[in-house]
Amino acid sequence: MAEVSASGVRRVQSRSLVEEVTREIRRSILAADLRPGQEFSLREIAGRLGVSIIPVREALHRLEGQGLVVTPRGKSATVAPLSRVDLRAIYRLRRQIEPELVGRACLLLTEADHARLREHLAVFGDVSLGLDEIYEAHHEFHLDLLRPAATDWDLRALGMLWHATERYVRLAFGGRDSDLDEPRRREEAHAQLLAAVAERDPGRAAQALLHHLDTNEQLAQQGIAAVAD
Repeated sequence: MAEVSASGVRRVQSRSLVEEVTREIRRSILAADLRPGQEFSLREIAGRLGVSIIPVREALHRLEGQGLVVTPRGKSATVAPLSRVDLRAIYRLRRQIEPELVGRACLLLTEADHARLREHLAVFGDVSLGLDEIYEAHHEFHLDLLRPAATDWDLRALGMLWHATERYVRLAFGGRDSDLDEPRRREEAHAQLLAAVAERDPGRAAQALLHHLDTNEQLAQQGIAAVAD
């Protein structure tokens, strides 16, 4: 029996079933096990995961909010297609938010913050790690970089944009990840960004992050073109 506190709120596990289902479906989409445009039923996914339809329905609702699935009323759910227009829109919004935040964050980051960011960099260059671990470290790097200046609303908006971006970024770097030089390149690119932030110059930090976003968008657009071709 679940423990009940005096307030009537029960103690729960650190991650709910819905979160676990959301995480697994998102992983399948990002890894292209569920491909862009692919249809699937709630019952099919529930059967594969060994759960009821209820957590799957809630998970798909969350993933639709992240731009990863489309759930038309009365029809099967579909993995959201890759779109140049959507990609441009995602990066347009990121450019509106992230450079301004990093300009303020560079004045607020502590030595402990910088040490944690350098730990993330080391993960980027670790050839023994899998892609899921590397992209998790990538997410944490950008989160820790902006967190000192970000509000809860900033983080909600960025979380949605980052999840939507990751599928395109994985596509863009899919052919590069087997290259032995790619981990070093990834580490160096983020080390340059961190070095600019460490100068504590808001304008310099904002420009460095803007350049980082521009470069990644160009690579992602090339990834879409390669799939289309």
